[in-house]
Amino acid sequence: MAAAQGNAVPAQPPLVPAVARALTLLERIAQARRPLTLARLVAELGYPKSSVHGLCNTLLSFGYLRRQADGAFLIGARVMGLAEAFVAGTQVTEEFNALWKATAGGAHDETIILSVLDGTEVVYVAARPGRRPLGLAFNVGMRLPAHLAATGKAMLAHQPIERLAQLFPADPLPRMSGKGPLTRTALRRELRATRERGYSVDDEGVREGVYCMGAPVFDASGQAVAGVGVCINKSMLGTDGGARHLEVVLGTARELTQRLGGSVPLASRDIVKQGGGA
Repeated sequence: MAAAQGNAVPAQPPLVPAVARALTLLERIAQARRPLTLARLVAELGYPKSSVHGLCNTLLSFGYLRRQADGAFLIGARVMGLAEAFVAGTQVTEEFNALWKATAGGAHDETIILSVLDGTEVVYVAARPGRRPLGLAFNVGMRLPAHLAATGKAMLAHQPIERLAQLFPADPLPRMSGKGPLTRTALRRELRATRERGYSVDDEGVREGVYCMGAPVFDASGQAVAGVGVCINKSMLGTDGGARHLEVVLGTARELTQRLGGSVPLASRDIVKQGGGA
């Protein structure tokens, strides 16, 4: 009995029901990426209508929700303050911004982005605008499916198999452009290749005509805590297959890893610079 008690899982702290419901409601509206009516929220969340109505009114009053003319709810502008506070307190973001301040030579041709993993999505926390327009704006707080975005795949490639099974429990996997892994088997195959070569590729999986490459950033514990990526108009890859862009991505990820006290895995160190794909 004593041994069983010694291996017991620590009890989770009790949750405040009203807070848990409010956060669940906010997350549902954020995930939907479109306005949701009160009736739809009641049906999807399974809460009493009076409870959902009260939560929405409270969140409206604080600016975390906004309401359309037809009564449907959207995420409010107040959440941006939370996002900005998160970014400001993220060490890897600070180091990313400091890195460019310390680098001579001005902007790179293409936009270089930094993201972190949040479940099955990547959240963009910083960007270094390039000289060339891309047609795909990366704004702080923007989210994309991690299994499609190059920076997401760069981080997912270093997640335990058990974690991947939790994140992606069933097929098919969602797509944005008709390209990208459709099954968990295809995703695992792609992540294995990403891990072996040290960088990831998004070949029009997020946006048609856009080719991206990403590399992971590791902290002192060896965890992939962020991803660095660059996106290029595919027609401008050039005869080198984007090798010079890949070199910037790998160099930036390596520098950030060093600044965080981490180290790049051996398989990612001496990579042949060839076309890869944020």
